[in-house]
Order: sequence, then structure tokens, then C-alpha cells
Amino acid sequence: MARHLITSALPYINGIKHLGNMVGSMLPADVYSRYLRQRGHDVLYICATDEHGTPAELAAKEQGLPVAEFCAQAHDAQKAVYDGFALAFDYFGRSSSPQNREITQHFARRLNENGFIEERAIRQVYSPTDGRFLPDRYVEGTCPHCGYDKARGDQCENCTRVLDPTDLINPRSAISGSTDLEVRETKHLFLLQSKLQHEVEEWVAAHEEEWPQLASSIARKWLTEGLHDRAITRDLDWGIPVPADTWPELAAEGKVFYVWFDAPIEYIGATKEWSDADPENRNWKSWWYESDLGENPVRYTEFMAKDNVPFHTVMFPATQLGIREPWKKVDYVKAFNWLTYYGGKFSTSQKRGVFTDQALDILPADYWRYFLIANAPESDDSSFTWEHFTATVNKDLADTLGNFVNRVLSFSKKRFGDEVPAGKAAGAPETKLGEEIAGLLAEYETQMESLQFRKAAAALRALWSAGNSYLEEKAPWLEIKTDPEAAALTLRTAMNLIHLYAVVSEPFIPSSAAAMRAAFSLTSDTATWVSADEARALTAVPAGTPFTVPPVLFAKLTDEDLETYKERFGGDQA
Repeated sequence: MARHLITSALPYINGIKHLGNMVGSMLPADVYSRYLRQRGHDVLYICATDEHGTPAELAAKEQGLPVAEFCAQAHDAQKAVYDGFALAFDYFGRSSSPQNREITQHFARRLNENGFIEERAIRQVYSPTDGRFLPDRYVEGTCPHCGYDKARGDQCENCTRVLDPTDLINPRSAISGSTDLEVRETKHLFLLQSKLQHEVEEWVAAHEEEWPQLASSIARKWLTEGLHDRAITRDLDWGIPVPADTWPELAAEGKVFYVWFDAPIEYIGATKEWSDADPENRNWKSWWYESDLGENPVRYTEFMAKDNVPFHTVMFPATQLGIREPWKKVDYVKAFNWLTYYGGKFSTSQKRGVFTDQALDILPADYWRYFLIANAPESDDSSFTWEHFTATVNKDLADTLGNFVNRVLSFSKKRFGDEVPAGKAAGAPETKLGEEIAGLLAEYETQMESLQFRKAAAALRALWSAGNSYLEEKAPWLEIKTDPEAAALTLRTAMNLIHLYAVVSEPFIPSSAAAMRAAFSLTSDTATWVSADEARALTAVPAGTPFTVPPVLFAKLTDEDLETYKERFGGDQA
């Protein structure tokens, strides 16, 4: 049994996230975690809300709340949505936790002791109108690289280039909108990434061949351009404070750590939150500190969209290397391109596209989970359209899977009663089916283990289709007229397929999978994985097992539904 540590990019605290955010990090991490647990591995899936930085302050100001109160409410609201999507985190923490504060300050002290932090005087944007220095995200303007007119002072949302506020053309305050800005001198802490460039290059070189091309190419691009020393403190009221025992002057000025310095550390901080909740049975260091891992090492996999890749493949590893302590570093970075909305970007800040709470208001989570993973933006950007969504739900979920389940169970109940019929012994068609199912299951496992989600979804869909082909070939509605025992065999075999589908579909559609398993009164209702031999035999549900017909698993979406969705959210004109 292997140990798998899994993290997904921390969602910002400033509002409910859109579908692109879901498919680019948390959902695939959940699908993979569920699969590994079913295979018997020891899995720890950690995530948290990212609560520091300008977005939190601006969002709290907009709602007229103290920032701490806003973050507490927003954390609960986000967690409720993720529960609705059935994301099975082992722990969903908060980057504002005491644990993250403790570890972040420890990291900063260690980097300083090792000569990788330097205090520098810099010239920073100051707003006389607001009476304060403006951290990077408090400055907006036009990107000098792509011309996007809503670029922020830390990064352009359009082209992903990292910026400084002084790079922006026609800058303005994000607080007041004032263009009356000055540049004044102030002091900040800098992480000397330039001194760590060679070590980061060696570390990336040892891992990048295993990573998907998207992750490795972004990391290599940043290293080729050279690592620059970067300010890791900001002038904000909210954040992890600079420790006064190390930098008394800056602490007195109220400096806090830059959100991108403390956010990745929260993966560790959240694990400590999890551990502190049950210290007798949980040891956070056994997941994160190499000398505490023992003889059972941890494989660490991160999930994120492409705009987060530089921070996780270059910047945070630089921090970990500079600490000179044996903290666990990522083994595999699963990076995603963007899910677009009719070719345009989903955007939290611009409220463009379908947001996760709205999605759950429309349809149950399994509809969304399946569609998003089956169309995950792995090799390139993929586009969400209501037409594609409706067609996928109807064809794959309603017709291929849902209709199969309903047809088989309803027909068997009508003709043979409430127990799985026995029928005659399996013959050549069942042997052929078993081999096909075993082969498709192996393909599904291969794609899941290589984190190729679209291909895994295609293999899962092929498993569902195999059952329909078998049913059409055997035609129990005709068999029963001349050979009831043959029809009983067909239905018993099909019921075993339903149970197999319930198990192997669990990572994608957990609620529907549970409903399929619950249709059979078995002594053990678990989703333990199916072996190749079990797939060939198709005997997990023996004759005589009581069963019920569950409600319709997936309702077909109508043309009227489609038009309603397009009218509410916008269609191709978006």
C-alpha cells in the first residue's frame, strides 16, 4: 500500500469559484484521491482557502465587513459548495490559521539565517487619496505585454505574465480608482531567488521528464528567463505578520508576508491543522518531513491550472530548498489549461461564466463532475458550451449508463420479481463480455494512474457501452419468450455489470455510484476496487440477491432546458 499526499491549488477567499477553477484543480484531485483510496492506498488530500492578500481586503471592504469576519464567512460558503460537489477532502483548512502563521514565520527565519532573505529599500506606489502604500493587487492598469486593460499589479490575468505595479500603463488605485499615484521609498524583505537558481534548475531537471509537458515547459521557461529576487512582504492590514524577533522595524511598520509566500506553505499548515484536531492518531510530519517518513515514503501530487504552475514548480521549491530542512517536495505536478466559456475566459472578478453554486442550483453534482472531467482541459484549452454539456449528459449519462440501469432492473423485476434471477450457466457471450470488460478496466486503470482524465473518462464510457452492446446482442425481451432461463442469465449478468459500474464509476459520479450499489442488498456495500478476475467472472451479485429499482439516475435535458440555460448565462454570443 502506497502513501499518497495530494493537494490542489488553494481557492482564493474572494467569492465562489467558477467551473474552470473546479476542473483545473480540486475536482481532478478528488477523482484521483477517490480512485487511490478504492485501490487500497493511504491517501491524504489537503486543501484550504487562500485568505491573505489584496483580494481578501478588497472583497471585505466591498461587503462592509472586517476582513477576518469576511474570511470566516467566505470559507464556510466555499466549503458548503465543495461539499455539494462531493469533494472528499481529508481536511479543508484556512491559510489564516495559527498553524500556517507558525510554519510561515519559521520558514522565513530559516531562509534569513541561511542568507536567502535581504531587507531592501524600494520605491513603491503610494496613493495620497487613500493615504497608504498600494500593494501590487491594489494597483490596476494596462498590461505592457498584451494590452489587457484590467491587469493587476502582480500578474496579468490575460497573458499570465508576472508584473510589478510600476510596469502598468495608466495605473489606478483599486481602492478608490484614483490615478493620482506617487512612487515613494519603503522597505521590504526580498527572497534571493537568484542565489537559488542553480539548485532549482537541478531539482526541476530531476523531475520534469515525469511531469506533463504543460508543467515542465512552464517551469523551464521561467528558469530560462532567470529567477529574480522577489519581495515577499506587503503593506497590508491582513496577513501573516513579519516576526518581530527577527525584523523588529518592519514588524513595527505592520508588514505582512506576501500571499504567494505563505499560500503554498498552507499545504503544510493545513496538514498540521488536520493533525492537531486528533494528535493521538495523526502525525502531520509523517507526511511532510523527510526524516519522519520512515520506510513508507510519500508520493506527493499537486493539481493546478497553468497560471499557478510557476509558483509551485519554481518559487515554492526555491523556498523549500533555501530552508535547508528536509521538507517533502512535490513529485508530480498535474497542470491544466483553461476551461473557457464559449471561447472566452471564465472570470471570478468579471463574473463571467457558470459558478459552482449556480451549477448545483441547476443540476446535481454528478452531472457536472462527469462532464468536467470528461472534457478536462489537459492538452489545450477546452470550451464549455451549453450545447456540448446537454449532449454529453444525454448521450453518456442518461442514455448509456442511466437507461441501462433502469432497463435491466425494471425488466427483471417485472418478469422475475425482486431478486436477482439465476438462469442457466454462463456461456460464450458472457465469456466474451468478461474478457472485454477486463480489458477495458485495465485501460481505465492505466489512464487513471497516469492522470489522463479525458482518456480515463473515455475508458469508463466504453465500459458502460459494452453493457449496452451485450444487452442488445442478447435481447432478453426476446429471449424470455422462448428461453426464460437464458433471459435470466442475461439479466443476472447485466446486474453484475451495474454493480461493477457502481464501483468503477465512483471517482467520477460518487452519488450515482452509491445509488447503484444500494440497489442490491449485499452484506457489504463498499466501493472496493474490482480485480481483473472479478471483472471477467461478473459474479459479485449472486442469484437470489434482493434488489430495488432506484429512481432515474440522470434525467435527460430538453431543448427547453438548453434554451433556459443559454438565456440565463448567455450562449454563443458571450
